[in-house]
Amino acid sequence: MDSTHSDKAGDFSERVEQVNPSETQEIPNNYYKNKLFIGTCGAVAISLVSGTGAFSLAAPVLNSINNDLGPDPNFVWIGLVNTLMLACGYIIVGRLSDLCGRRYFFVGGNTLGLVGAIVCSRASSITNLIGGNVLLGLAASVQTSIPFVMGELVPMKHRFLVTGLFYFFAIPCAVFGPAISYAFIEHTSAGWRWIYYMLIITNGVATTLWAIFYHPPTFVMITRKTKWQMVKDFDYIGFALSIGGILVFLMGLSWGGSVHPWKSGYVIGFIVVGLLSMVAFVVYENVRKLPDPIIPLHLFSNIPWVVNIVINALAASAFYGFSIVVPQMVFGVWTSDQAYGSIVACSSSGGFIMGIILSGLARFLGPLKWQMIVCAVISTALLGSVACATTDNMHTVLGLLITGCVFCGYIEGSTVTTSSLAIRDQSEIGIAVGVGATTRGIGATIATTIYVVTLSNRLATTIPELVPPALSQAGLPKSSITDFMLALQSGSFEQVAGVTPEIIATGVRAYQQAQVEAFRTIFFVSIAFIGSIVILAFFMPDLKSKMSDDVRALLRGKKERERYIEDIEARRQAAEPVGSRGDGQQADDMADEKLGARD
Repeated sequence: MDSTHSDKAGDFSERVEQVNPSETQEIPNNYYKNKLFIGTCGAVAISLVSGTGAFSLAAPVLNSINNDLGPDPNFVWIGLVNTLMLACGYIIVGRLSDLCGRRYFFVGGNTLGLVGAIVCSRASSITNLIGGNVLLGLAASVQTSIPFVMGELVPMKHRFLVTGLFYFFAIPCAVFGPAISYAFIEHTSAGWRWIYYMLIITNGVATTLWAIFYHPPTFVMITRKTKWQMVKDFDYIGFALSIGGILVFLMGLSWGGSVHPWKSGYVIGFIVVGLLSMVAFVVYENVRKLPDPIIPLHLFSNIPWVVNIVINALAASAFYGFSIVVPQMVFGVWTSDQAYGSIVACSSSGGFIMGIILSGLARFLGPLKWQMIVCAVISTALLGSVACATTDNMHTVLGLLITGCVFCGYIEGSTVTTSSLAIRDQSEIGIAVGVGATTRGIGATIATTIYVVTLSNRLATTIPELVPPALSQAGLPKSSITDFMLALQSGSFEQVAGVTPEIIATGVRAYQQAQVEAFRTIFFVSIAFIGSIVILAFFMPDLKSKMSDDVRALLRGKKERERYIEDIEARRQAAEPVGSRGDGQQADDMADEKLGARD
């Protein structure tokens, strides 16, 4: 049965009502107007700006950063470590905050982001910047955990709406990140460092708000264990096998084709070792059957929940894949204007974020299964149709792309929230959302790898097929074709023998057409990812019974928490003689049933 924890209407700052967790209670009338709730909302909003900005602002200008601090071939690690830490951090934050309480994870996580931003702003080398991004990536796993940190503070029926509304704050960085970054470079003396100055500000404000206003259930209120018992009982081996396996596997995928060739022993070795580690984790947890495993395997016996997180990963695969492909298409085919192109390149991410925001309405639009099927069918059709792209129909492509991404984003937003609703025990909301987010990251990494490899392979075919014949037909000597192909990368044709303005124009058009042919393949590939959602959606969970007024946790002021804890201890002590076990476990169980103390 889902745990709930709410108070009867009354004075929020003075009253403490303990209720049976099986009962549905009303939230105090002034709960949403209370400074703790309002301040926490502010903390979540600003944290989301920081969490999305750490990657979205830096990724478009990595070459500029490398030119300033390098050149260093390791500059690709700036983005890689951020996403790797993010994927692993979700499980750590979700599970440990379930077991120990959330407050210090969110205060500490944002503090980590502040330190990371300071390190990056003062970086004098690529190595410094990589180190700072390790901290920023870990912080982002806290800062983007909206589905459980806000979801547990409101009635379950409002979780869709709350998640959708808060994603408005992802718009500045997730949508307009490239435009903001290029503006910093072009219009400030500090250039790209202003990315991290901005993150210092947002992380500093967010940390302050978390520290002052965020007071969810504490360690004493959610567990009967002592802190030392929690340390002794921690699943250290499971932690190493699961987090280590995920990290090593993702590193292998991320290295392939960028840091090392795909056939490299590093790439193959890391992928294989990562997979073996994850298999070993499953075997270990099944054998040990620990009371508090790092990832409770019984979550995966809930098939509708598993289907939901798989759908979420497939939808996210389009978001991350297009975030890489679309900017290349914009600047490679349609424009060389940095300012204009950076705005156009935001089209796919803007559509996705809009879709996530609109998913806040999911509760009001009928069974979620049919919503997912309709959105998947429309999104598949529209994004597949982007394969009609030519060198001259940018507006048509953008119309199809943005609309298709809105429907795909709706799927992603709905399934993110559903990962917190479809579980059997709401005391595991953090790890349920964390596993879903990590699965999303793994799926997105795999899909992005497929997109990038496919694009590279197609370009290796289309460019030789289209560009040299066009140049020969235009009159360029065969001996100059290789020089011309190299000049296409730099845009400087002065050293190419026999070249004329007409030949340059012909060669550029052929090169653009070759890129269009390659990009078309990418959109055909997207059909496989998004189209499979149509079938999986038939197995989506039925959330009708979850749309209740039940609340997972409430924020409490200092006096209220003290009274609550004193009442818990008094009742547990009073219940101890009833227990027949020496450890007092039965007495604690009876006390918890009376108090609803397990938030």
